[in-house]
Amino acid sequence: MLFGRKNRKPIVIPSKKVAQWKYTTCNYCSTGCSIEIGLNEQNKIVTTRGHAGADVNRGKLCIKGILEHELFESPGRGTEPLIRDKHFEAFEPTSWDHALDTTADKIKAIQAKYGRDSFAIVSSGQLLTEEFYTLGKLARGVIGTNNYDGNTTLCMASAVSGYKRSFGADGPPGCYDDFEHTHCLMAFGSNLPEQHPIIYWRLKEALEKRHFPLIVVDPRVTMLAQFADIHLPITPGTDCVLINAMLHVIINEGLQDQAYIDSHTQGFEAVKALVQDYDPKQAQHICGIDEDTIRNVARIYARAPAAMSIWTMGINQSTHGSDGVANINNLNMITGNIGKPGGTSLSITGQCNAMGTREWSSCSGLPGYRYLENEADRNEIADFWGIDPEFFPKNRGLAETDIFPAIETGEIKGLWIVATNPMTSMPNTARIRKALEKLDFLVIQDVYSDVETNQYSHVYLPASVWAEKEGTHTNTERRVNLISNVLPPFKNSKPDFWIFNQLARRFDNGQMIHFPETPEGAFEEMKYLSKGKLSHGGPRNLDISGMSYQKIEAGRGIQWPFREKDESLKGTARLYSDGLFPTPSGKANLLPINFYNNNEQPCDEYPFWLNSGRVVEHFHTRTRTGKIGNCNKFSPTAYMEMNPDAAKELGVEHQTYVRLTSRRGDAVVMVQLTQRVPRNMVFIPFHYHDCVNRLTLGLLDPYSRQPAFKQCSTRIEPIDQDEAARINVERRAF
Repeated sequence: MLFGRKNRKPIVIPSKKVAQWKYTTCNYCSTGCSIEIGLNEQNKIVTTRGHAGADVNRGKLCIKGILEHELFESPGRGTEPLIRDKHFEAFEPTSWDHALDTTADKIKAIQAKYGRDSFAIVSSGQLLTEEFYTLGKLARGVIGTNNYDGNTTLCMASAVSGYKRSFGADGPPGCYDDFEHTHCLMAFGSNLPEQHPIIYWRLKEALEKRHFPLIVVDPRVTMLAQFADIHLPITPGTDCVLINAMLHVIINEGLQDQAYIDSHTQGFEAVKALVQDYDPKQAQHICGIDEDTIRNVARIYARAPAAMSIWTMGINQSTHGSDGVANINNLNMITGNIGKPGGTSLSITGQCNAMGTREWSSCSGLPGYRYLENEADRNEIADFWGIDPEFFPKNRGLAETDIFPAIETGEIKGLWIVATNPMTSMPNTARIRKALEKLDFLVIQDVYSDVETNQYSHVYLPASVWAEKEGTHTNTERRVNLISNVLPPFKNSKPDFWIFNQLARRFDNGQMIHFPETPEGAFEEMKYLSKGKLSHGGPRNLDISGMSYQKIEAGRGIQWPFREKDESLKGTARLYSDGLFPTPSGKANLLPINFYNNNEQPCDEYPFWLNSGRVVEHFHTRTRTGKIGNCNKFSPTAYMEMNPDAAKELGVEHQTYVRLTSRRGDAVVMVQLTQRVPRNMVFIPFHYHDCVNRLTLGLLDPYSRQPAFKQCSTRIEPIDQDEAARINVERRAF
């Protein structure tokens, strides 16, 4: 008998009757899993499986990848362009020509009246790299606005900034293979089993073959923390204090790799002097980790033959995100753990192609990690595109997090949002809503017409999804992989690449600049631009000149740099193995990182820390996973993890609704009682509309302009349960 039933219902796996398999790459997170899509005899997609010959995932997929084939006909997909005069009016269907003509005319009118930079563009980490390159060419070389950025500012900007400050250039120096070689792994604010399940499987497999210490730094008892040898439940936002205290122990006990420091770094004396102020006796009272544990962890890490650090949003989404990344780099350079097997600073990227937008989109500069501030870079790209270099601005414009405040002040009058959803993803939702309502013109380009931000648009452009297109992604370990065009676009949607090309033709510079007709043609331009030397004479790390679509598919992805002379299809596993860095001196920068506490702190009025993060079933703002039954049914509604002891004091019961309030707004959530969070903290997944980002502070990192999503204070209030249930159902419609 099973739960009162007399007869066990047998498990039946329906036959998929696959006639052929097509190769592609997963379009969710940055792991970069190789996928095969199964089509039946009617050329209809019926299933998905991992590619067993791919090094990244070796045949495995997480729940999102397994169900990814359901995206193509999921509810809410855009079927045709839509247009209206006011955002509160009803949409009318229109032709592609009319929608694009209107968009181009509105952009020109706004720029003519208010200046070129009065129109802004915000893109995504979800597009294909060739689409990023084409959009960057359109934004920088045709439309000419300097206010162009991507939603990667919300997730990876601090990693980019930290890498640039330490090493002289962006690009994760390590790879997944480092798990096989490391003797100690320290994870800062990274919950791999839920954020990147296949990367976690790679780590778990390495641990089973050869156990090594796993140290997890996280204020919450995450799934990864449950598997750790040592869990450090740090006070939110104080990672720099912990690392400085570790460096204090390592240097004062002579555990540093002085030979590596002397040969390959600069700035050691300044770091050595600063960390003398971070004795673990004092540091423990700030970071919440006791003195003995700090000393123990520092010694374990420094004495390991090879040690590596990984991190995700727990570091990046902070007012000290860039400093935290730079300090992790300090830790690894001082212990000689850069560029060798098992020794690295590896940021675990968020979106499937966040690396592609960092490399080629021109959001923060020009293609191929070139800088607007560098005259030689401006001249090189202008010459290649065939325009006057004076058309380019000489400094980077506003980041995404600065674009929305610029709408409030009237500096930005028009906005084009591509494949991102700031009404759910940006902090302080009420402020974003008011900003969008103030725009003279808003165009939304997205796979789904029911995306929350489309409530405020004047033109909607329906885009194709994933394997309805062709192009490449770059994953966390710099591996370029191919997305194959398996199906035609859904109804009258169009590939983003096509949309960018068509819009470019409606501007004067678009008649001068060559826009290749195919993604592969754009890839050939990228290959050409990836070659050559940096301004100080060193070779470009971001060199993909030896790649082709055929080679990428044959290798199941190739890591850059992969130069024309390279013959193996593996590419380069690690950067900086030669000890040379892309700085003028050729040495990496050790940076003294002082801690300043500017976070919002729990107080009598708002006594709880608010933390946010991912769950394994969903991706970002649920525009896709919220439409897929077997993803959504496991996490269908917003909820809040709360400590049972804190709940008892407030009379809060398990699975009841509460009202959570901050200084910026309120949210209605269902309570999940668990010991995973301490008594003075609550945790909410960030995926749900009109929920956690109604509360978040969004104070910005000074270097990266990335928001601090994870450190603010809240209070818990009772709410009428029937009214809360009504609100919950209403918000789940998105």
